[in-house]
Amino acid sequence: MISIKTERELALMRISSRLVADTFEYISVHIKPGITTREIDQKIEKFVLSHGGYPAFKGLYGFPASACISIDEEVVHGVPSAKRVLREGEIISIDVGVRYQGYHGDGAYTFPVGKISEAKKRLMKVTWEALFKGIREAKAGKRLQDISATIQEYAEAHGYSVVRELVGHGVGKELHEDPQVPNYGKRGRGPVLKNGFTLAIEPMINMGTKNVRTLADGWTIVTDDRMPSAHYEHTVLVLDGEPEILTRHELNPLSL
Repeated sequence: MISIKTERELALMRISSRLVADTFEYISVHIKPGITTREIDQKIEKFVLSHGGYPAFKGLYGFPASACISIDEEVVHGVPSAKRVLREGEIISIDVGVRYQGYHGDGAYTFPVGKISEAKKRLMKVTWEALFKGIREAKAGKRLQDISATIQEYAEAHGYSVVRELVGHGVGKELHEDPQVPNYGKRGRGPVLKNGFTLAIEPMINMGTKNVRTLADGWTIVTDDRMPSAHYEHTVLVLDGEPEILTRHELNPLSL
């Protein structure tokens, strides 16, 4: 069942989502060669807790950290490690969920580590643009897969592939709620979107094959061909007019 949020619920989600956005802006200055993914995770956890939120991923389904941190060919669910040191030229996707007084915000952002290749810049930019094209379809009266098809069409038109096994989702009192929001599909299909739906829209776009596999740690999902993947996510409120991006921040890969 897809829930329509009350004004009280939306007020709490705006706070949790604002904290997600603030977390990305805070951590952005620490994304440099030499830092470990464990250090990044610790900084994120401390920041979220010090601002009155709780890192929603920690312990979720048994996940051992506060943020999913995935590098290059790692699509999602990378586990932070004291042994994983960032290197010049990598791209790093950070996925953060925040719970505040029982309600969630969810977001992801892919950062460059130092100077990166033009190919990686292009992948990041197209994935970012695909996210916003999908968000523009999140209007009351549209169908859910209008979002999905828009993302797929844009990514594939630029020569990239769309991951099938991982999708966006509803978000609110639970971090993962109905409906699932695929990044591929057919226009005119799926539930009719209604004013008050809150969706986490999150394209995961690969430079090479769409196929993925899970590593031996049981969490980290990588591309089959080990080519890079980019991931961006916003929590969005469906309205009769333009959707509201609850996790909006000032970061933008188009400036690279």
